[in-house]
Amino acid sequence: MVSRRTFLAGSGAVTAGGFGLVPGFASSAQAAVSSTSGSPARLLPVFSRPKHLDYGDVSKLSGGDQTLLTTLQGVVNRTEPELYFLYDTGTMSTPDAKWLADMHLPTKLYKNPLDLVAKYRNRVRGAIVYDPAVPDSLNVATTLAGLENAVVADADQVKAHGLRIVKDLRGMFDADRVKTYRWQLDNLFPRVTHKLLAGLPPTRVVPVENVQWTEIARETEQIRDSSNKGNYDLDVSAKLGQEAVFVRFQDSFTDDGWGPSVSEVTVKANGTEIAHFLPGTPEEEPYLFDGVNSSIGGDANRFSDGGGYFIYRFEPPAGTTSLVVTVTMWNQYLVTATDTSPTRIEPFPYFRDYVVATKALVSWLPPAGETGELLIEHFAKWPTLAPYMGWFANDVAGEWDGVDLASQGGSPVIAADFYMNGTVHSGFTAPISDKVRPVRRISKPKNKVYLTLTFGEGDNIQYCQRHMRDLWDDPKRGEAPANWTISPLLAETGPGLFSHFQRTATANDLLVCGPSGAGYTYPGSWAADQFPQYLQLTGSMLRTTGMDLVYSYSSRENDKWILLSEELASGFAKYTPLKGIMQTWDGDLLAVRQGGLPIVGQWGAPGKAGEYKAALDARVAQWDGASPLFISGGINAWSWTPSDIAELAALLGDPYELVLANAFFDLLNRVLV
Repeated sequence: MVSRRTFLAGSGAVTAGGFGLVPGFASSAQAAVSSTSGSPARLLPVFSRPKHLDYGDVSKLSGGDQTLLTTLQGVVNRTEPELYFLYDTGTMSTPDAKWLADMHLPTKLYKNPLDLVAKYRNRVRGAIVYDPAVPDSLNVATTLAGLENAVVADADQVKAHGLRIVKDLRGMFDADRVKTYRWQLDNLFPRVTHKLLAGLPPTRVVPVENVQWTEIARETEQIRDSSNKGNYDLDVSAKLGQEAVFVRFQDSFTDDGWGPSVSEVTVKANGTEIAHFLPGTPEEEPYLFDGVNSSIGGDANRFSDGGGYFIYRFEPPAGTTSLVVTVTMWNQYLVTATDTSPTRIEPFPYFRDYVVATKALVSWLPPAGETGELLIEHFAKWPTLAPYMGWFANDVAGEWDGVDLASQGGSPVIAADFYMNGTVHSGFTAPISDKVRPVRRISKPKNKVYLTLTFGEGDNIQYCQRHMRDLWDDPKRGEAPANWTISPLLAETGPGLFSHFQRTATANDLLVCGPSGAGYTYPGSWAADQFPQYLQLTGSMLRTTGMDLVYSYSSRENDKWILLSEELASGFAKYTPLKGIMQTWDGDLLAVRQGGLPIVGQWGAPGKAGEYKAALDARVAQWDGASPLFISGGINAWSWTPSDIAELAALLGDPYELVLANAFFDLLNRVLV
């Protein structure tokens, strides 16, 4: 599995007192009127257009220093965007640098970006000091920074930069996350904006440089059916001698998403058992050093696919000369070990400029158990359509459960936890066309396999800002037809970004709306009386951005995605300009008319071009050739590129015809009865 990584509000406009100098939101009532009248509603906060930007390369700074600067950025940019940071590198080949160059604004480079604290210190009241011993206090500090026009800092930073302490959170909280965020909700809710809710991890895991890993075991075949499941003895004795041994599990074939699965672990030191646990249980917790890039599967297994990994830490008794880790494991595993701590924990700095500028409340509540119950309370207190911006804990499982809770609570989700410089991009205006792309119409359907290919992840505005820009700059983009999911809300969180993709699209690039409209959501989980508001919002945004196709989810039954109901599909047809829907699907090929709209199930296959083509051929072998066959193919945006699309297209001879989604649905509309 690949983790996928939104926004509106209640009633009344927000004055300068509520958002500083950030102009207000449209209310939900205003949005409904606007979306039905054809006039576009303003959904997200308006920032002033930047005139000049002071910028610096912060890629080498610690998470603490980056957090200090991003919260400073939030206070300063609330009035007018003046600060911009490069998070990847200082070269002009990375997305942050490319977007900065594309704006063609006067700029000034600060070689030491921390010098900007002194330059803008008079613009903030001081610092909110978080407690390093309680990571979640960083989120409370961020909420308070927005309310108090302050930065977030630790005690050392306060001293180094001569900052006044506005509020000191040290000693206020303990490790009880629920109690910490309960205090925040009870005490700060009246003061924060009720137009959005944010979710950000308080810490990030940072790789330590020059760590030497030794390979212990590797699956050399592409196995995805658990046929190699067994007990594997991993001898890591060679790494004894330091304080602990770290064992890392990765995918040996990173392109196809079928990495290692582990369901049981036993550790013996000199033949004596010192650890035994099952993944996902309390017994695992003392040994799971880094599990942020992994998930718990349906077989009570921990797995990680693609570029992800998980690491266990084992500290054997003094004098141990033999250390063997026995794991029940299967699929495409690569196991390595080291005696050096491979990562360190730092504050998570990203997206905090936007949170501070909008005076949003930010939390980090895994959507299960007590924390999930508190998250439900948050959704209940915020108005219908107030979006949840950021992300959820627990990777894939957290995504499904978190988005489901948000949908039940009437909040679309905007994956934005790695969205950088949001206060700048939201203010930088650029032309966005509301014209729908003309269809290259196929005059008469033939008994062919009509295939359309779609890059996923476009609901994720940080993907649009970063990885999609890298994919978009592939020199082979445009050689073959490809659809690109994108969030219509990017037209407000980053109009310059949306405009760039729209203006530079080739005749073989088509922008389609990401799931499931104006924000990531599961339509089947919404309350019946609230979902029309989301559809009206979606309709308004689609008309503004010239899109008439959407990739959508539906809802799950027995851990399977089911067809959008007649009622939900009819709602899409009534409130939006959609010509068709591609939906997540777990069954056989699907092409039906539902609620007046053609709906196709998204089909996918592992691997790159050759393997994808082989899977297509195997599926098409069941086709009788007596009528057209329609296949909507999903493309993994994290492992494929336009070059891969071009390679696949070169393999597609008769009976395939590769088309854009608008031509695909135009034809399907005439074939389906």
